[in-house]
Amino acid sequence: MDTKTRLEDGGTVHRARYGTVGRRARTWAAAAAVIMVSGGGWFLYSHGRGDSVANARPLPPHEVTISRPLVRDLDTRLGFLGQFSAVDQVELRAQVGGTLTGIHFRDGDIVHKGDLLFTIDPVPYEIRLAQATALRRTAEARLVLAKQELARAQELERNDAGTTQNVEQRTSELNAAQAALDDAAARIRDTRFDLDRCRITAPFTGRIGRHLVSTGNLIAGSRGATSPTTLLATLVSLDPVYLDFDMSEADFQSFSQYRGDTKGPIANRVELAAGDSTTYTRQGTLDFVDNVLDRSSGTIHARATVSNADLRFIPGEFSRVRLAVAHPAPTLLVPDASVLPDQSEYLVMTVSTDGTVVAKHVEVGEIRGGLRVIRSGLSRDDRVIVDGLPFAAPGTKVATRDGAIRYEPKQN
Repeated sequence: MDTKTRLEDGGTVHRARYGTVGRRARTWAAAAAVIMVSGGGWFLYSHGRGDSVANARPLPPHEVTISRPLVRDLDTRLGFLGQFSAVDQVELRAQVGGTLTGIHFRDGDIVHKGDLLFTIDPVPYEIRLAQATALRRTAEARLVLAKQELARAQELERNDAGTTQNVEQRTSELNAAQAALDDAAARIRDTRFDLDRCRITAPFTGRIGRHLVSTGNLIAGSRGATSPTTLLATLVSLDPVYLDFDMSEADFQSFSQYRGDTKGPIANRVELAAGDSTTYTRQGTLDFVDNVLDRSSGTIHARATVSNADLRFIPGEFSRVRLAVAHPAPTLLVPDASVLPDQSEYLVMTVSTDGTVVAKHVEVGEIRGGLRVIRSGLSRDDRVIVDGLPFAAPGTKVATRDGAIRYEPKQN
């Protein structure tokens, strides 16, 4: 029983070992198959990828549009930054004191010369006028009496019934009465002057600012500003306006030479583009250049007068101003989009004869005819990229097609 058991147990053990060895053999066989399949797949993938790489072709170069710079005879113009100012500007202050009783405008209105702006209580000045009028009447009566007394004294003297001393005394009284009448008349004019100044009117046509004092306030006035006065509002004229700007010493010398060689109003003509506009659509006349160069800034002050009938410009607004300083000469022009900023410098991308992109540093000028003036750095024969710049890095190869640069006189 035990031997059989052991045999059976041994057989059992033998069968177990046999099963374990079989499973291990099957596992190694499966792993070898996976390796063979993977290796074959990798071989096929590598072979196919090698064929695709071998058959791949290089991409063609990007195409850009090129043109030689446009050449036109243009006068040299320099640009400055100017600021508008009013031709006439006044602070409205009272010449007489009193209670402010009326404001007869809306803040920011355009008022015309002679329009009523403020009124001050006139009653105190009406009283003074009545008093001065009464004094004049008294003086007139005294003058009449003095004339009669003098006539009687002279008659008595002619009839030897009066003395010369009496005549002289009556003459003196007549002179005093006349002086009193003159004083009364002067007081009336003085009081009427104050009474008239209770109505403050616009001294010229322009735009008025906001009122700085409300009605009911007691304001101070002075005829000659010998004492503090109350500021009521400000008024500025609008048409025409001044445009003030500063020129450097070198620019002023160039302009002076140009103006000396050029006769007529064209020598003093300026062009301006107000606000954020880049189009010089308005003109003015240079009518003042200061007589002293500012040593601290090295500039000289200049001023142009600009018509403003449409009230487009307001005092304090900034504007670009352009001034001719040299006679027409051949000038290179390229599209403004072809000029790329490079820190404090500018670049223009060109294409050499072998198709290589070459960057050139240039000195730029103003916009003329919608194009950028190139003062230096380019030649007439350079082939400038006018379209396709995003694909034109310096040193790369590009394909080219011819384009054209057009000048727009309306944008001059």
